[in-house]
Amino acid sequence: MNPTPPQAAAAPAAPRLQLTGITKRYPAVVANDGVSLTVQPGEVHAVLGENGAGKSTLMKIIYGATRPDEGSVLFDGRPVQVKNPQEARELGIAMVFQHFSLFDTLTVAENVWLGLDKRLALAEVARRITDKAAEYGLDVDPLRPVHTLSVGEMQRVEIIRALLTNPRLLILDEPTSVLTPQAVDKLFVVLRKLSREGCSILYISHKLHEIRELCNACTVMRGGKVTGVCDPSQESNASLSRLMIGAEPPALQHRASRLGAVVLCTRGLSLAAGDPFGVPLVSIDLEVRAGEVVGIAGISGNGQRELLYALSGEDTRAPAAMVEVAGRPAARLTPRQRRALGLHFVPEERLGRGAVPTMGLAHNLLLTRGNAVGAGGWLRMRTLQTQAADIIARFNVKAGGPDAPAKSLSGGNLQKFIVGREIDAGPKLLIVSQPTWGVDVGAAAQIRGEILKLRDAGCAVLVVSEELDELFEICDRLHVLAKGRLSPSVPREQATVERIGEWMSGLWHAEVQEHLGRQREEGGHAQA
Repeated sequence: MNPTPPQAAAAPAAPRLQLTGITKRYPAVVANDGVSLTVQPGEVHAVLGENGAGKSTLMKIIYGATRPDEGSVLFDGRPVQVKNPQEARELGIAMVFQHFSLFDTLTVAENVWLGLDKRLALAEVARRITDKAAEYGLDVDPLRPVHTLSVGEMQRVEIIRALLTNPRLLILDEPTSVLTPQAVDKLFVVLRKLSREGCSILYISHKLHEIRELCNACTVMRGGKVTGVCDPSQESNASLSRLMIGAEPPALQHRASRLGAVVLCTRGLSLAAGDPFGVPLVSIDLEVRAGEVVGIAGISGNGQRELLYALSGEDTRAPAAMVEVAGRPAARLTPRQRRALGLHFVPEERLGRGAVPTMGLAHNLLLTRGNAVGAGGWLRMRTLQTQAADIIARFNVKAGGPDAPAKSLSGGNLQKFIVGREIDAGPKLLIVSQPTWGVDVGAAAQIRGEILKLRDAGCAVLVVSEELDELFEICDRLHVLAKGRLSPSVPREQATVERIGEWMSGLWHAEVQEHLGRQREEGGHAQA
């Protein structure tokens, strides 16, 4: 009798995703040039590179939103040709885009329902959103129209929509760019859980510490090509920077500020919510002086959008004296009238508010410049193109020239152009929301350096950001906005992540009362 043969060793699982020789050409650029990439089951794999390196194009190819010119794709060992996102979702591929794919006029539930099985009732989709939001700590109201959401809230919707499909491969393009540190921690718990359950994750981020903390592998891209693969846990931020951009970002020069006159002032700014899902502003007292950078931290959806609308001139409901710019009552002034006083503004939404997608970069200068319009209303196109070319060169914007449509730029490059456009205008007051959202480390350092140069030249700068590291790096004073109320300011030297994190929940009142009590007590002792 023959002995039972030993059982053959189980064959290793096929890679979840294997790309070979992926190439995508556009008229002005080769976005992907022979890219090969392998992702294993349950692996959290980072794709790292400068803005315009080809990362987002590669992700769109995997998701079926873009067709490659050359190359092959294997999914779980089988050759596939993903023709559209619907086929990708049927395979088990989900993606959270950096630029959101949501319909403004529909509710959260309706947007999510569009990508799910249509046999599900809308009420059932709303219930699943609520359950998933509670499970992962991502606060989302399924009945809110998307146009009432902040950018951070839209990002939560995209993440929940992807998670509801129970993906086998989840693609995340800058998922934490407008999330607070606490929300990032919660998201990482979710991603690690998904990884343990066998879901593979492709993770694009310019936050190097996140990649080192979360990812098992990292593919580095430069100029559309793969330039290396590494284990990010064995790298430092500096070494990852060198792999990505060939150098370490320059250190910021933060000189002591020389304060000038008050350029922006709000006195008891209070506004009812502009829509049923908005946040009312309650007695906002804020001052920004020439020669300082003031930061506002806070969790998205706590009144940032409403405050920025009131400061930029998009909301003119407040009594005139509640907002002053350069000493003039300005709450009823239009954005153009405020620009005449020296106020320039960078909104958080790049496409649609910061730039017209189909217009060239030179024409997009007209959104905030009037000096290129001659007698009789004729445009001075040579002036516009020269100005756009100067901004492209100064801020190292990767674009097909001054006439390249705004929508043809990667998110980070468009951000560099918009910030550069407003800085180049020589403002007396710059209000900027999420200045380095989706921007690579080198470009982020440059933008922050330019903001500090503006400050040193006597400009007043107000920065609204959900990235605390950024605020600590460039601000002289910090506030927190929570539930439509603004905290007292705290000097950067006295601010800590823990303190600001508590204030984000609106918990500064007890601390302020305690401080006032100590002052009264000290005053009483002095009189005695």
